[in-house]
Amino acid sequence: MVSWEIIYKASVFIAEEMGVALKRSAFSPNIKERMDHSCAVLDSRGLIVAQAEHIPVHLGSFRVGVSNVLKWLKDNNVSLEEGDMIILNDPYISGTHLNDVMVLAPVYYKGEIIAYVVNKAHQVDVGGPMPGSMNPNARTIYEEGLIVPPVKMVKRGRVDNDIMRLIVENSKTPKVTLGDLNAQLAANRMGAKRVLELIDKYGLEEVIMGWSKAIDYGRSLALLNLRDWRKGYSKAEDYIELNDEDITIRVLVEVRDDGIRADYTGSSRQVDAPLNAVYGVTFAATSYAIRVAMSSDVPVNEGFYSVIEVNAPEGTIVNPVKPAPVAGGNVETSQRIADVVLRALAELVPDRIPAAGSGTMMNVMIGGYDNERGYWAYYETIGGGTGGRPGKNGVSGVHVNMTNTLNTPIEVAERNYPIIYTTYMIRNGSGGKGLYRGGDGIIRAFKVLKPARLSILADRFKRGPYGLRGGEQGKPGRVVINRIDGRIEEKPSKFTVDLNPGDEVVIETPGGGGWGQ
Repeated sequence: MVSWEIIYKASVFIAEEMGVALKRSAFSPNIKERMDHSCAVLDSRGLIVAQAEHIPVHLGSFRVGVSNVLKWLKDNNVSLEEGDMIILNDPYISGTHLNDVMVLAPVYYKGEIIAYVVNKAHQVDVGGPMPGSMNPNARTIYEEGLIVPPVKMVKRGRVDNDIMRLIVENSKTPKVTLGDLNAQLAANRMGAKRVLELIDKYGLEEVIMGWSKAIDYGRSLALLNLRDWRKGYSKAEDYIELNDEDITIRVLVEVRDDGIRADYTGSSRQVDAPLNAVYGVTFAATSYAIRVAMSSDVPVNEGFYSVIEVNAPEGTIVNPVKPAPVAGGNVETSQRIADVVLRALAELVPDRIPAAGSGTMMNVMIGGYDNERGYWAYYETIGGGTGGRPGKNGVSGVHVNMTNTLNTPIEVAERNYPIIYTTYMIRNGSGGKGLYRGGDGIIRAFKVLKPARLSILADRFKRGPYGLRGGEQGKPGRVVINRIDGRIEEKPSKFTVDLNPGDEVVIETPGGGGWGQ
């Protein structure tokens, strides 16, 4: 009899190996360099057994997205046969935003589905009017790109080229999209193969039992961590910027012996702007904040997720109704949800919670047309500072909370796109003062060599990340465009603008808040 821990660790490694396969075979720097993708292994019920250490907003949303897909298939009388793969990006099913293309495959053993493998990858462009498809001006989801409902991309092991062409031809960068989609299919093939090898090695009964015990262990260890937390209620609120308006995210966190509940009643209604976070994003950000507050290494699977209850009233900024636009909800509102939950937890587990980190992914979407490359589109996020924490200063120049990607190397960006970087450095002094100061943000600046259209989707420009226990705020973010004709334009946190050759974009990300006086 083999230990369930060996089965569990092997399953985690399968998810990690899926990620390696996806990264190595992808075309876009966003996946190949920044690793903006995530993978997981699920049991026959669609419960998460194991996941790789990838992107928090992807990973937490898998629980919601896979459940939604399996329900959709059942409701529409669609069965999954051996060798099939489902592809989709509809955020109201998959749980994030249109750029995150999700691919789900069943794993068959002796004629029965015994598992699923799934991955999500941020495709750089999925159509719509803006390069990068994350449109700061969108008022509906239809202005953000092509919506793909659950559809069989692969049927009995053969790729449906009609579906592939439909998706690829709606992208402004078809060769890159085709390469990245094939990388996602390859990752699932790898995952399914490794699951079957695991069964061949240890036996089906042992593997299923190992998965079940891993889930039970994840739940028991999560509940054990909650025993040390102060029981009761704590509330907090924070804000997302929309022009001159503040969008409120309000949470009431309740810690009990049998679990933890986050209630977002009182949060703002959904808006006609791309800042709405679908339920999958809200669950992902909530569970992330709870997980990082735990003191021991809790397996992140269905066992852990089962102790968390999230109430997000329908029609609000944290659970919108279709066709509300959602591109920025995934990347910006998710950050604020994590911030507000951590702030509430600071009253319940004060010795474990840092001040706020940069609080924005600082999304940069840029693209255009030139005779050498044809149409090009580039996407990156830029890190910032983490908050000061009990006993330590914050960390400077890293991705914070709901993003877990790498920065794109300057050399890679310059080789692939008509841009040249002029500055890449730590934004010294941007972290908030305190007994333990916040980490500093980043200054990253570039010039375009060809006419281009730039979109920025960011936040924390009006007010910096909050401090805790008397610590000061971090410095807010800032974007300035130095025009080739000498004009200097100070920009808001969300905008689209046309650039001329020689124009310089200077981006300054927020520093983290300080902790303690």
